[in-house]
Amino acid sequence: MRIGYIGLGLMGKSMARNILKAGFPLVVHNRSQAAVDELVKEGAEKASSPRDVAKQVDVIFTNLPDSPDVETVVLGPNGILEGAHPGLIYVDNSTIKPAVSRKIAEELAKKGVEVLDAPVSGGDVGARNGTLTIMVGGSAESLEKVRPVLQAMGKTITLVGGPGSGQIAKAANQIMVAAQMVAMGELLIFARKAGADPAKVVEAIKSGAAQCWTLDIKPPRLFAGNRQPGFKARMQSKDLNIVLETAKEYDIPLPSATLDAELFRSMVQKGMGELDNSAVIGLFEEMANIRLLE
Repeated sequence: MRIGYIGLGLMGKSMARNILKAGFPLVVHNRSQAAVDELVKEGAEKASSPRDVAKQVDVIFTNLPDSPDVETVVLGPNGILEGAHPGLIYVDNSTIKPAVSRKIAEELAKKGVEVLDAPVSGGDVGARNGTLTIMVGGSAESLEKVRPVLQAMGKTITLVGGPGSGQIAKAANQIMVAAQMVAMGELLIFARKAGADPAKVVEAIKSGAAQCWTLDIKPPRLFAGNRQPGFKARMQSKDLNIVLETAKEYDIPLPSATLDAELFRSMVQKGMGELDNSAVIGLFEEMANIRLLE
């Protein structure tokens, strides 16, 4: 299969590289050219537009920041729709509104294109290592066709349901991720200000009922003074906006997620949006007037 990949950011570039390493011919496109040039040196081909990519490939992926970006790349001028051909499979690795995923699936189906929404979880580490969790919405038949490509990027691939279902799963994932990041920040500052070594506290609790991916992965980075992304706080904030907007559509009360969304929005407003989502601890440092590392 000839594969196209559009959107070579923090996650997308590593995911595209893993497709290339798995032996698939790869055509790439990105708004900034540095990542394109990097992958071309490794054996990929470059294309001038999403339309140009779509015309050349059997399967085309996107990995873009937000719903409007995906709509523009797929349905806009020189977009994927203009280069679409019957039998093309479109897979969206972006995290966007479920309603937008469903709209795009409907539009592409008119051109004979099969569509999967397939957002991912696992951060930059999972993207580099090819160990992402991939949540899929669409048909089982389409998934089986592209499974060999997805296996180059992830270790857990789950068909959740029809179009938009992968995005619903990702939104649910982001509710839990945000809650974990906030809870971790609170417990570390709680331990620090109450007089216990936060590193020892984490060691004591991470094998018990508090065990989670966040406690396994994030504290060593924070204790080393590293708050660089990982997964940017502004993207966490964007994802929580998707959660709340979708919840509003279906009249779902989400009191905890609403508070977490306010915390991440505050991070962005304070200029911390480019830091890792675990850097939400910075808000608790300000409120408690104490630093994790002193």
